[in-house]
Amino acid sequence: MKNLYLISFLFGLMLNAEPNKESTLPNLSFKLLDGSKISLDELLQDGPALIDFWATWCAPCKKEMIHLERFQQKYSKDGFKILAISTDTPRSMSKVKSYIRSKKYSFKVALDPNQQIAQKFNATLLPTAILINKNREIVWFHQGYIPGDEVEIEKQILAVLNNKTTEDTSE
Repeated sequence: MKNLYLISFLFGLMLNAEPNKESTLPNLSFKLLDGSKISLDELLQDGPALIDFWATWCAPCKKEMIHLERFQQKYSKDGFKILAISTDTPRSMSKVKSYIRSKKYSFKVALDPNQQIAQKFNATLLPTAILINKNREIVWFHQGYIPGDEVEIEKQILAVLNNKTTEDTSE
């Protein structure tokens, strides 16, 4: 099992490019688990967001999601949101709803059964965490998860939240 984490970590390092770092993302729309839709602008309305690509069969994804829920709870008062995008295939889509419900996760969950959105975000390895500021700019991109990565994720969340505060006061 540790070898699997190491392989995932090393592969993540090799692929840890930062797509669209300097450009603004289009206002994409995401189909949520409850059947409704949310646009990127709606998601970012109150502050930055972390978009996380995952699947029910991905053990590192499930370990990371525990921390994502904690971050959602801890920083939502600052306008921060999590959007977890399931890349499960249409066949395994039914597992997504029961998994999310059983864990009582409070963050929004979107569906990407054909990986069209994942491709746009270059999410080639699961999980892929992408931190986006209020201006629709990718400020941090990370692929893979090993225990301890949550420290860096939180550090990046705090950095974008602190930057948001600075940006808001300068307007």
